[in-house]
Amino acid sequence: MIPRYQRILFWSLASACLLMFAFLLRGCQQAHKRLTALNNETPIAAPTSTSTEDVTLYIANDDDATIVATSAKTALPQEPSQRARVLLEYLLAQYAMPKSPHPIPSGSSIDDVFLFAAPASKGKGQVAVINLHGSFVANHPSGVLVEELTIESIIGTLHAALPQVAEVRFLVDGQQVDTLAGHADLERSYPAVDTTMRPTAPSEAATE
Repeated sequence: MIPRYQRILFWSLASACLLMFAFLLRGCQQAHKRLTALNNETPIAAPTSTSTEDVTLYIANDDDATIVATSAKTALPQEPSQRARVLLEYLLAQYAMPKSPHPIPSGSSIDDVFLFAAPASKGKGQVAVINLHGSFVANHPSGVLVEELTIESIIGTLHAALPQVAEVRFLVDGQQVDTLAGHADLERSYPAVDTTMRPTAPSEAATE
């Protein structure tokens, strides 16, 4: 014979379980209705595509120590910092192509490009800080000319795309380093100018 208090306790617990089940079921149904209504009211974003545009790349050539402005087409974002980063990555990717006039190993090259207002003492314009990827610097060929051509190629391309930039500085993985690959100075600031370089005509003494 089950005591009366145990029967009361059993049915009380059973009733509580049924009430909890009903409460949870109703809550799930209401949540489903809210999610369905939200999905129905949320407009579907139209697909977007970035069209290609004309850009100017300052392409270096190791054979004759030149830098020539060359037109190309690529898709770029509109935000200036992202635009600069994507453009410079595109530039340096050209040097990893077969038969490149300025061979550089492929791989990540530009981590970030930061744009700041130039100090008042230096006049108007912006300062661009280009944060190079450590592996790019580690694998870059060493030599005075080849390093100078890379730096000047980057500066010229950036100047053509963002003429408001007056000064360019370089970091590597967020840190300041002495050189690119043993020669080109990365501790200094570079003026953002047209860096086109043409072959130097031989002097009269050299031709005699």
